[in-house]
Amino acid sequence: MNLSELKEKAIPDLNAIARDLGVQSFSGLRKQDLIFKILQAQAERDGLIYAEGVLEVLPDGFGFLRAPDYNYLPGPDDIYVSPSQIRRFDLRTGDTISGQVRPPKDSERYFALLKVEAINYETPEQAKEKILFDNLTPLYPQERLLLEHDSEDLSTRVMDLLTPIGKGQRGLIVAAPRTGKTMLLQAIANAIAKNHPEVYLIVLLIDERPEEVTDMQRSVRGEVISSTFDEPPARHIQVADMVIEKAKRLVEHKKDVVILLDSITRFSRAHNAVIPPSGKVLSGGLDANALQR
Repeated sequence: MNLSELKEKAIPDLNAIARDLGVQSFSGLRKQDLIFKILQAQAERDGLIYAEGVLEVLPDGFGFLRAPDYNYLPGPDDIYVSPSQIRRFDLRTGDTISGQVRPPKDSERYFALLKVEAINYETPEQAKEKILFDNLTPLYPQERLLLEHDSEDLSTRVMDLLTPIGKGQRGLIVAAPRTGKTMLLQAIANAIAKNHPEVYLIVLLIDERPEEVTDMQRSVRGEVISSTFDEPPARHIQVADMVIEKAKRLVEHKKDVVILLDSITRFSRAHNAVIPPSGKVLSGGLDANALQR
């Protein structure tokens, strides 16, 4: 049984699996709690359980595999990773880990990682040859990202002509409110997914409305991570940090990554609300230290 496949299923499908496994009192449970019950029942039948997630290393030395499906929120179906495994494989926050897991013992609350089978989609032996992100050499873009993908969508064709972008480039969309910035991001994301399937695409939505998140998930063929406006600023920062760390780990393994952030204004406001005041205030009430990250 694969944990990642369970997280992609709808609640009715999970209820059917729980019923087949003989899980008691599964109706009315949250999705994460229901998956935890299913995993427990599968483990009692001596079945193998495989899981995949993005590692978040805590200050105490151990870590958990968080799920992109839940925007890296802590949950009961997270997978515990021991400090010895983190040291042995030189794991860091942002690593995508997959492997076999075991059920929790008497005094434990979480499933635990039993065997590491892949690190960032490579074998552990191949992962040892990576170069740390801080040791990589930054270069000007040398390979272009083609954005034209639909004859009816002229916006990406205009970008190809006037503002071409390449791999390794940073860009900023500056426009008045309600002028279609989000629609342009969707067009860029779909163009990259179609023209450059080798690129790992991440769309990061910070402080957006939930319905906009749903629309982006249905419109874009890529990983959509969000922190909606009803969540605290610290949560916005935690999600963004996980995304950037994941991107760094993938780049260390020689993979191309594109992050589309909406919006950097709200992201800076989240930092402004969390950091201690420095006494230097910029225009708009923004603290000078809020822009350092």
